[in-house]
Amino acid sequence: MKKIILTLGLVGALSTISFAQEVTKDAAATPSVAPQSQADIKFDKMVHDYGTIKQGDNGECVFKFKNTGKEPLIISMCQGSCGCTVPQCPKEPILPGKTGEIKVKYDTQRVGPISKSVTVQSNAKSGVQTIQIKGNIEPKPVEEPFPANKPSQGAPLEKK
Repeated sequence: MKKIILTLGLVGALSTISFAQEVTKDAAATPSVAPQSQADIKFDKMVHDYGTIKQGDNGECVFKFKNTGKEPLIISMCQGSCGCTVPQCPKEPILPGKTGEIKVKYDTQRVGPISKSVTVQSNAKSGVQTIQIKGNIEPKPVEEPFPANKPSQGAPLEKK
């Protein structure tokens, strides 16, 4: 009984191995490499420097780009490095030779230095691109309320 089970197991294993090798040979004969896109992206700047700005100021900037390739450029994803950096990318394809823009909004309520990035995925042959924002946000000056006028006590009294 043990010999029969062992023999059946060996035959099953050998048939599985030989079938797997045939499939591998067929898969190797057919290349599965996708053709590379002819679209490409060229940014006018890779870094936007806000410099020093005040807390609550406008945190918007624009990165302009051009499709320098020969096919339409399709941006599939724009993602900020954190929730405080929100990019807006074009949804429609950018034709060869045409331009587009990515708008980035940073939450300027956060005080301190800025060093954030936006990852741009597209069908460009240059691959994934990373654009950056940097700068420094100073806190708003503390506004002290104007001292309230105390009610008048009347004119000073003269001493005699």
